[in-house]
Amino acid sequence: MKNTILKSTVLLFALVLTAFTSVEKKQVDTDQSIINWVGYKVTGQHEGTITLQQGSLEFNKGQLTGGNFVMDMTSINTTDIQGDYKKKLDGHLKADDFFGVEKHKKATLAFKSVTKNETNYSVVGDLTIKGITNKVSFELAVSENTATTTFQIDRTKFGIKYGSASFFDGLKDKAIYNEFDLKVSLKF
Repeated sequence: MKNTILKSTVLLFALVLTAFTSVEKKQVDTDQSIINWVGYKVTGQHEGTITLQQGSLEFNKGQLTGGNFVMDMTSINTTDIQGDYKKKLDGHLKADDFFGVEKHKKATLAFKSVTKNETNYSVVGDLTIKGITNKVSFELAVSENTATTTFQIDRTKFGIKYGSASFFDGLKDKAIYNEFDLKVSLKF
């Protein structure tokens, strides 16, 4: 009798706990999701894409609570130019003085905290590029099966110093700004 009561109590407790911690993990559709980047230099800018290799968002009772993402850094692609100059720039972005994709094929983002505000979510996460992890903060808008954000990343915090006037003197109009933009649209 005691054994039956104990089993019933444990089962009831497990059901109640499950009801209060119903986290739903939604896989991101990598074919329908887009990551665009824009890098700036004194004389202009370049833009392109990076492929999302995998990702998921976590929800609890319909509220965003977490997320994890892996980007394929070997997929860096410049979209605003063509021909030999495109090949040269894509190759340079993949080289060691930029993203070093031969050694660092992936970049990751793991949400560490998510706070709901009036219209969006404020997210703080750990972004890892070239094996270096730094905190990033951004606003994420979520509606139905889409999540979108735009935020800046300081590349020098990840050891990418090429062309930075913060580290090299005399660059003049060859300087590349430290920050680049990411514009992300996720489908899940």
